[in-house]
Amino acid sequence: MSPSPVSPYLSVTVLAIAALALAAGVLADENGPFLDRFDTVNLVASTVPENGDQNPYGIVVVPRSVGLLKRGHILISNFNNGVANLQGLGTTIVQVSPEGTLTLFAQIAPSMVAGRCPGGVGLTTALAVLRRGWVIVGSLPTSNGMSATAGAGCLIVLNSAGHVVETFHGGGINGPWDMTVLDEEERAWLFVTNVLNGDVTVAPPHEVDQGTVLRIALAVPEQGEGIPALRTTTTIGSGFAETADPAALVIGPTGVGLAEDGTLYVADTVNSRIAAIPHALTRQTTAFTGVEVSVKGALNGPLGLAIAPNGHIITANAGDGNLVETTPAGSQIAVKTVETATGAGSLFGIAIVRGGRGVYFVDDGDNTVKVLESKDSPKGDEHDND
Repeated sequence: MSPSPVSPYLSVTVLAIAALALAAGVLADENGPFLDRFDTVNLVASTVPENGDQNPYGIVVVPRSVGLLKRGHILISNFNNGVANLQGLGTTIVQVSPEGTLTLFAQIAPSMVAGRCPGGVGLTTALAVLRRGWVIVGSLPTSNGMSATAGAGCLIVLNSAGHVVETFHGGGINGPWDMTVLDEEERAWLFVTNVLNGDVTVAPPHEVDQGTVLRIALAVPEQGEGIPALRTTTTIGSGFAETADPAALVIGPTGVGLAEDGTLYVADTVNSRIAAIPHALTRQTTAFTGVEVSVKGALNGPLGLAIAPNGHIITANAGDGNLVETTPAGSQIAVKTVETATGAGSLFGIAIVRGGRGVYFVDDGDNTVKVLESKDSPKGDEHDND
């Protein structure tokens, strides 16, 4: 679906961002590092559905109960298929309760998006759930698990029953790799990283500085009253390093998180760097690779990224089993080792537990979702409000 040339959706104000921050329960910096509040890693559940799909990538906490979606439950997308464990062929999204019950939310056959998702289906870390019950997931498909066969893919829109209703493709969407969202119910803004621009898949693997960040404005109806419609697409970041990789298929700009002041933070994975794109909601031009916030140190191929309730940036390393907390000023103030069995290559997507009670993370090493929490953390979300 091609973008409309005119946007009625850029009248966002600082008040909208402030409301988002208040809803998340923003805490003052003097409360100390967010990660230091937690001391225990617990298994939540396996992420493998009946068809055997593996390699969990995307993870998001459901904000509101609609249809099959349950508030406080976790949606997870699988990147590899279960037959031969090939990358870029995973077709399933699972839903996991905080207590560890796994159900299949959706299985997206390539025939469901034929002609509307270049290359087919291979679900990525780009995963979002809107409060009106729409689920949006990225696809970066391959035909044989190798980067040389990677297709441009698309964003796939599902309703709250797990049925495909629309795809967004073209218009700069090229290997959608990760995503975050600002959700105002009747309208929403997706922030999507893309990792297939240029000749990144040409052998032998080499770095191409053409990764992008897109802002996509959507009109969002209630369930049963239409389907989400793409209004505009704007490139707000460009020139990020990307490269093919046998173990990860492709490496490029990955995690994104929107701060209360409208700054979008981006995990520049290749360069072990966190970048900031100012005025991400309103800018009409690219910030290129953004303002450097922090580089290297404890950052070791950061992938998943989330904004903690205290406004700090939490990232998951590809190069080891660590989560890293970085302030907006660039200080790396906390490191937590959450994966010791397999270490490098196990972490990908992360999400903050409702109420700020911990960090959910997917573990590719054993195909599970786990949680970093405190020993006395309550289960469920009975104390949370929409």
